Amino acid sequence: MTRHILRGRKRHVVTVAFLAGVGFAVHAHDIGTTPITWNREISRIVYDRCASCHHNGGTAFSLMTYSEAQPRAVAIKNAVLTRQMPPWGAVKGFGAFRNDQGLTQEQIEVITDWVQSDMPKGNNPNALPKVPKFAKLSAFRPPKDAIALSGDLRLDHPLTLDGIWPDDVPEGSSTQIVAALPDGSIEPLLWLYQYKPMYQHPFLFRRPLDLPAGTIIRGAPAKEKFALIPAKQTKSSK
Repeated sequence: MTRHILRGRKRHVVTVAFLAGVGFAVHAHDIGTTPITWNREISRIVYDRCASCHHNGGTAFSLMTYSEAQPRAVAIKNAVLTRQMPPWGAVKGFGAFRNDQGLTQEQIEVITDWVQSDMPKGNNPNALPKVPKFAKLSAFRPPKDAIALSGDLRLDHPLTLDGIWPDDVPEGSSTQIVAALPDGSIEPLLWLYQYKPMYQHPFLFRRPLDLPAGTIIRGAPAKEKFALIPAKQTKSSK
């Protein structure tokens, strides 16, 4: 009788522990158990990462409403999975850039889950974020003190580098540019992958890079043209 009671208690403890573990797992994966909807999650990603081009009057077809995005949902999923959209043009993790509009891995998974769940719109229209305002974008032009880069380049003076501008790079180019510092260390700068000139834009570093004299910028093909963008000098730094 005592053994039976002890066994029952053990089963109870194991059951409680199991349920506690399940409860933790459900809480940790709440995003997977709560339906992802256009009104709540997807519209926010689109407005933040896609709408600057994909709006009425933009450079591409509009994705501002559910009725516009839903018919293209499968194509959107495929484009973000292959990182064709948003068009960034560089390998993530090779250098850090403040103007990177590429999606995070979590955002890609949210879009994928939404499409695979038959693209629900959501029942609460109040969950939609505010429609962003679009300012007219001016074309980027490298500054007059930009340094031309074609082939390897040795710096004869220190340079605080703010970014890189692909000036004349052919369609489909994959180019890996690094800075070889005098101490032997390597600083990753930019890795273009299957570059598309139609999406030309500067690659601006998250923080300006201080490169000492004697640094060699390597990896730029001699037949391609880039521009090294120096960081702007402030009054306090003069």
